[in-house]
Amino acid sequence: MPVFRVALDLPLHRLFDYLAPETASRDDAGLRVRVPFGRGERVGVIVDVVAGSDWPPEQLKPAGEVLRDLPPLPPDFFALCEFASAYYQAPLGEVILQALPAGLKRRDSPKRRAARPPPPGEPPRLPELTAEQAAAVAAIDVPGAFAASLLHGVTGSGKTEVYLRLIERGLATGRQTLLLTPEINLTPQLEARVRARFPQCTVAALHSELAEAARERNWRAAFTGEADIVLGTRLAIFTPLPRLGLIVVDEEHDPSFKQQDGIRYSARDLAIVRAHQAGVPVILGSATPALESWANAASGRYRLLQLTERANRQAALPAIRILDTRRLPLREGIAAPLLAAISERLARREQSLVFLNRRGYAPVLACPACGWVSHCRRCAANLVLHLADQRLRCHHCGFEQRVAKTCPTCGNQDIHAYGRGTQRVEEWLQDEFPAARILRVDRDAVKSRKQWETMLDRIHGGEAEILVGTQMLAKGHDFPLLTLVGVLGADAALHAADWRAPERLFAQLMQVAGRAGRAELKGEVIIQTQFPDHPLFAALAAHDYAAFADSQLRERQQAGFPPYAFQAILRAEAPQMTDAITFLQAAAALPEVARHGAVQLYDPVPMRLARLANLERGQLLAESASRPALQTFLPAWRAAIESIKTPAKLRWHLEVDPLEF
Repeated sequence: MPVFRVALDLPLHRLFDYLAPETASRDDAGLRVRVPFGRGERVGVIVDVVAGSDWPPEQLKPAGEVLRDLPPLPPDFFALCEFASAYYQAPLGEVILQALPAGLKRRDSPKRRAARPPPPGEPPRLPELTAEQAAAVAAIDVPGAFAASLLHGVTGSGKTEVYLRLIERGLATGRQTLLLTPEINLTPQLEARVRARFPQCTVAALHSELAEAARERNWRAAFTGEADIVLGTRLAIFTPLPRLGLIVVDEEHDPSFKQQDGIRYSARDLAIVRAHQAGVPVILGSATPALESWANAASGRYRLLQLTERANRQAALPAIRILDTRRLPLREGIAAPLLAAISERLARREQSLVFLNRRGYAPVLACPACGWVSHCRRCAANLVLHLADQRLRCHHCGFEQRVAKTCPTCGNQDIHAYGRGTQRVEEWLQDEFPAARILRVDRDAVKSRKQWETMLDRIHGGEAEILVGTQMLAKGHDFPLLTLVGVLGADAALHAADWRAPERLFAQLMQVAGRAGRAELKGEVIIQTQFPDHPLFAALAAHDYAAFADSQLRERQQAGFPPYAFQAILRAEAPQMTDAITFLQAAAALPEVARHGAVQLYDPVPMRLARLANLERGQLLAESASRPALQTFLPAWRAAIESIKTPAKLRWHLEVDPLEF
């Protein structure tokens, strides 16, 4: 009797067997099927059709209706999911089902209207390529065999134009392109540019802010081959594409490509795997590549293509000035030279951006009389003061409460806000420049895609003269009138415990500096710091990413950090830290650890944010100089960990290639 081997969206590392109809065949693999599970019914995916099961026939339940509204999922989709499942130690069923739109996982998926055809229009006039852009386009074969290319271009060098030329080449041969972008907020601008360049083609956008019906419609268009270009965030890497000819990962360094919950995968790394499996070229583009990608280019694993000048011949890279705040008085955290530069831009009707990657009014509210501090009751973090709506909010767990008029401990009415966030800077700048039109851009001011698009229109239309923003404005935007960027509060990352902090800070500062002077108007960047002699700022002022990257890689090689070592982390969370640490100690003492001498385990420790949402969190780092050795160890270790008896409320997971500690 034939048996369906079915993947279900469950945190179990196995597939489920169900009795199949007598008419079932191997052709049913890849179709969705309704199956009984527990007291209810679920929709799963048929991974295989086999002649029999290891389970007795009387223990198998019959499968329900096989859904045939779509063709079967293709073998290359399963190959990618199987790799992700094995490499990231995630259940295959969860990987397969999380890659499908929600509507396809329902028992009764409502009918959806077809994807809208592209509106009529004429292709725009193509800009003239620079010599470096032309060389980059010529170096990549589309369609062609697998090759990984790192496109390192300074901000404004025209990396997107290179992508568009290669997409055009693929379209001419009937091939689809998968274009990944790290953040939803960058999607509207990039999507508009892609649609304008290819008005006769179908472009499907895939990201989590889409309505459920729109996401399913666009996914179907991609899967059936109707969509020529698929533009999406990290989850789009799993989208089946029957005519795939090119994969592009824009801003490949961005940590948003790493999923931080559920199945903890890297979409950038899976893009390399998928391109290799499909035999197509893949491009990783960035002004500040991840050090792992830079090391791969240096070793010859990736081909390095460089754009060293801005595409607009009238636009030069901005001058970067470092202000030593040890010798300068500050007014609300802003030095006089930066205020003078803002005044000059106002007089010239140009735009300025004051960059502070800290939203809210102030990071903490405290009482100077008794020492009370606005701690979050659920996390090992402070509640941030949001003065505009009189709330204290935790930016980690979402807890919030009203701002007290007096100290909750001693009743003192003179409680103070310490530090500053974007709301406080905006308020003070409005007092300093009362006639200026000031626009704050952060996640408190922009809560939807529509609000974001409206705000971008205001900036492009010159309706704002001073922007106060967070990392939402740091990359991917082109504002012709923006000629000044002032950076506040960058020093904290210089001495953070996270060894990736310098890399992230350099990337952030280089990206935000790249917003200045992208058109004919000359740009300037002013960075305030108490450490003006730090090598990071010297490399930044010289626009010398290579020097910074090479120095960081030397340090990592000496310290034995990635990419010269390979890591996985076992994390546990429980109401009590002792339970989490005890579990991790038990995992470290398992016999499987001693059997794999090439893998080293460190002592269990609390995470940096040790308490989150009323749960105490600990972690155990596993490290090896060999990726194959680590990958051999992890499945055996995970299977042994599953046998450890744990408290009812303890939860644990394994993360491979972690970015956060």
